[in-house]
Amino acid sequence: MIVPTSRLLVCYGLVIPLLMLLPLLGGGLFALASGGCLVFAFVALLDCALAGVRMRSVTVDLPAFVRMTKGREGSIEMDVRSSRMSRTAIRLGLPFPEHISSPHDTLGALLPEGGSSMRMAWPCTPLRRGRFLVDGCHVETRSFLGLWAFRRRHDKVCEIRVYPDLAKEGRQVAALFLNRGSFGVHAHRQQGKGREFERLREYAPGDGYDEINWKATAKRHHPVTKVCQVERTQEVYVCIDASRLSGRLWQSGAGSADSVEGLSGDGHVTHLDRFIGAALVLGLAARKQGDLFGMAAFDESVHAFLRAAGSRSHYTACREHLVNLCPRPVNPDYEELFTFIRLKLRRRALIMMLTSLDDPLLAETFMRAMELVCHDHLVCVTMLRPEEARPVFSNIDVPSPGKIYDELSGHSVWHNLRELDAGLKSRGVHLSLVGHERLCVDMVSQYMNVKQRQLL
Repeated sequence: MIVPTSRLLVCYGLVIPLLMLLPLLGGGLFALASGGCLVFAFVALLDCALAGVRMRSVTVDLPAFVRMTKGREGSIEMDVRSSRMSRTAIRLGLPFPEHISSPHDTLGALLPEGGSSMRMAWPCTPLRRGRFLVDGCHVETRSFLGLWAFRRRHDKVCEIRVYPDLAKEGRQVAALFLNRGSFGVHAHRQQGKGREFERLREYAPGDGYDEINWKATAKRHHPVTKVCQVERTQEVYVCIDASRLSGRLWQSGAGSADSVEGLSGDGHVTHLDRFIGAALVLGLAARKQGDLFGMAAFDESVHAFLRAAGSRSHYTACREHLVNLCPRPVNPDYEELFTFIRLKLRRRALIMMLTSLDDPLLAETFMRAMELVCHDHLVCVTMLRPEEARPVFSNIDVPSPGKIYDELSGHSVWHNLRELDAGLKSRGVHLSLVGHERLCVDMVSQYMNVKQRQLL
């Protein structure tokens, strides 16, 4: 694309009118004016024809993908090169997606001579979690005389992967890691003697009958005691609900609003965003404790499942699966999820459910489907507390009589959740209602409590 520059327009406005006025001064100046116009047009066209050489000498390389954190400033590193032996001035433009903010519309640079490359960093700040594409780079160069600007699009694709910011959650659970870790100054006593088999030894006076290995005793014809140790490689799974209720928005300092469109906008956070952040923090805690961490994402079907492992690469794979998870306007199918878990998981595991059960119909469905796994695995359900869920007389600041109906509705939600909690406790399932700020801390506390009490 070729566009005239301001220099060409200024030259045209100054030269052409003067040349057009020359014939009015005398008859012999008409040929001079015509010749001047032709010379000006020839110079402008010649400058335009030679300007393409500069454009063809400029190449731009974008990285295949860039990792960034939501709400934190990052940059895209670009390699720009010119094959000309003289310095070349260019201007670059990147078509950023809607939720990637940048302080610059364009960036200018002076490329070095001799064909050496130059690295440029374009600052930008992602406003939302997910995967975004920058599907090209626009380059502009000036002609030799600066009369024309040549613009060209380089079809380079760069993928921006935006991950949730876990810094705040990490600071909140740092004290839990310190006080309840297996190592450290404030290590807590582990309750119980352990259930994982370690070795066999000779019987010693005082050993209980429950500690004797009767099969080994029958083979050796003398009592043999089995020694157990505290479990170190337990399996922990987080099941994330990505259905319609997880798309509800929550803003710090404001109420929540229903939105099934998906991810959060600027300044807003969805329930699913909070679920993903809590799952990743729990994965870090499990790695620190030496356990195996796995995850599953579901709505009407199971979309992602990673079997529990403890390596750093496995945690990275879990993060990659969750980075682009979006809520869908469908109801969750708990029976499908628990059937899948029953078929896939043979070893007893801790299953942390992140879902919303304030819908009575979904709560009833969840209660029926829980029978598939509650006897084989330890299940803990964590949901964000609805802001309106409270006893009817607990709020003394009712601004208007019309708000009384809202309080009655909140009391109904609170009553249904209490009945759900009682029903789950009878099946050995723990239900936890937490606020948005306490979600990560509560999940890690539940996990550490299970470890300490050896409930698995």
